[in-house]
Amino acid sequence: MIATDLRQQYDQQGYVIVRNAIDPDLAAETSAHVDWLLQKYPDMRPEQLHHELLVDDPFMHRLVGDDRLLDIVETFIGPNIALFAAHYIAKRPYDGQEVLWHQDGTYWPLEPMEVTTIWLAATDSTVENGCMRVLPGTQHNRLLSRAELQEVDDGKNVLASGIHPSQIDDSDVIDIELKAGDVSIHNPQIIHGSKANTSDQWRKGLTLRYIPTSTWVKRAEHANILLRGRSVPGVANLYAARPRFVPGEHMAFYGCEYW
Repeated sequence: MIATDLRQQYDQQGYVIVRNAIDPDLAAETSAHVDWLLQKYPDMRPEQLHHELLVDDPFMHRLVGDDRLLDIVETFIGPNIALFAAHYIAKRPYDGQEVLWHQDGTYWPLEPMEVTTIWLAATDSTVENGCMRVLPGTQHNRLLSRAELQEVDDGKNVLASGIHPSQIDDSDVIDIELKAGDVSIHNPQIIHGSKANTSDQWRKGLTLRYIPTSTWVKRAEHANILLRGRSVPGVANLYAARPRFVPGEHMAFYGCEYW
């Protein structure tokens, strides 16, 4: 799909899919990275492998800076690109948590709300194992505040809050089924979520929140990753240094000797 087609569908529907965005070997390394992190942090749920665990990880820097991903992102936010946040939402077999209906932008301290999310499938993402679901066109809805969400802190869902079911019309829902290596791209205001994984298969996905460097991240100590182009003078974002690969401390990956 050419860039103009990507942008046209994104603007109309609020999401778009790119097949085979990365090669099978890199997708397999991404899946292995989830396993490695869970061994390193055995008390963490696999849906909660957040940015703080990833921002200084050499493999994550290698992955999120892959030119194939950045070329996609540039279609939506231009040539000066940073990563604001990365988050593995990996759902293990039989008890992978659901994600309640929400809009991403509700949770983010960004000004302006110029951000594009890539959802990268490290393993196949299917209806059976709890793939992402979207309500097309809802990117035109008003962005709800945190105070307007329903708190559901029952330990059964990833975000502990979501849009009240009475505000949802899911008659036009689209299930975003992806093969390993595919990505979907979605708008920060589109309403989306996912069901629990009750299948016998893992669903390993990585959400990557890319911003133009003109977007201000309103958290002074939050480390972003500058990936392409240059920072913008006067926009006080903090950028992480390129990490050095340390055997035994980091997961080995193809090309790690150059890190």
